[in-house]
Amino acid sequence: MTLLAEMMSTLFERRFVPWRDDEYDTRPLPELTADLIGARGEISGLTLARSILDRYATLDDEGKCAFFHHLAQDMGVKPDRVRAAIDAYEAGQTKATYRAFVEATEPPRQELIRRLNQVPGATHALVQMRADLLRLGRDDDALRALDLDFRHLFTSWFNRGFLVLRPISWESPAQILDKIIAYEAVHAIRSWADLRRRVEPSDRRCFAFFHPAMPDEPLIFVQVALTRGVPGSIQGLLAEDREELPGDRADTAVFYSISNCQAGLASISFGNSLIKQVAADLSVELPGLKTFVTLSPLPGFARWLADEGIPNDPEDDAHMRSLAALYLTQAKRTDAQPLDPVARFHLGNGASIHQVHARADISGKGQAQSLGVMVNYLYDLSKVAQNHERFAGAQEIATSGEVRRLAATAEKALSKAEQTRADQVEEEKT
Repeated sequence: MTLLAEMMSTLFERRFVPWRDDEYDTRPLPELTADLIGARGEISGLTLARSILDRYATLDDEGKCAFFHHLAQDMGVKPDRVRAAIDAYEAGQTKATYRAFVEATEPPRQELIRRLNQVPGATHALVQMRADLLRLGRDDDALRALDLDFRHLFTSWFNRGFLVLRPISWESPAQILDKIIAYEAVHAIRSWADLRRRVEPSDRRCFAFFHPAMPDEPLIFVQVALTRGVPGSIQGLLAEDREELPGDRADTAVFYSISNCQAGLASISFGNSLIKQVAADLSVELPGLKTFVTLSPLPGFARWLADEGIPNDPEDDAHMRSLAALYLTQAKRTDAQPLDPVARFHLGNGASIHQVHARADISGKGQAQSLGVMVNYLYDLSKVAQNHERFAGAQEIATSGEVRRLAATAEKALSKAEQTRADQVEEEKT
């Protein structure tokens, strides 16, 4: 897989056409974008695209906002042109009228982004540009509409078929390992020694998706622990003095950290494919693996308890597990999706809620977000497709019997407490 990635990256790099520094165009960006859209020559188009990207890289936030508003306002769809194309297509559905309709409905800025991407290294620059757009355009409807064009193109460019899965080991290039440390978003990697403990032992694995146009930039990576049995504590899993388990003795693969690396690829989903591909590959490498689970946080749990005014005692393990089970199965957004973002991700991928553990993450972050509770989502490869369809169609959450019992216990306790409070109110009135 690494060889394939290197070959594909080489093909991308060979598109490079050299030019001199004095070929850079210093005219205003709106003039350059208009000329790039109209450019017919390859060399002139590459020079214009490089000039635009280089100029953009020097802008402050105010300048970037101005550039985005130019794209949003001056390079959008023209309604009158669309109406004329629809009328012509309705009058006669021919190849020519259909082509005219398609061209009218595609905003020029999409073609601009495509032409910018012809420059070597432009894909990463455009991903960073979208990260700026998402950051600066949160409350701007015009810029949010512009983002739909970036997202439309990125969905095609970063299609699973273009991605390369690569194992990350202690022998991987230092620049890649350094980025794994920087991008880790779940359980911070505090040193190179900490990283080594996560990627070198025979019972540890790390895998990342790469795109051939960004060969040195991981898009998303997952860290895996090979264990005997399903673990219920991240501290135990990452302990410095833990005893290493020979990989061929493991019966369980634990996905304990999944980190998206590129802010500019938000909402472009890779995690589903990553977990399933890694599970399939590990099954071939280690036939003794029978169970594939996560050890995941509940990042919205503490906030939900506070918002709902639900009393809790982090020292009462049984109570915390029951409340967490209730949260995972009953707390919903207005669209009937689970309130918890990690639950939405794994349940949407076809996993089931397997086990809930109290005092599983005693770190400051774990206590603040999840009150120390963690959950195992089970990836039963024979059932993920069925679970996904039921979740997508009817928002049906697949759970183990134990989790259902825990949720029922919490629901009964909360109902009893609510009735007790109601009775007290009535007594006070009388």
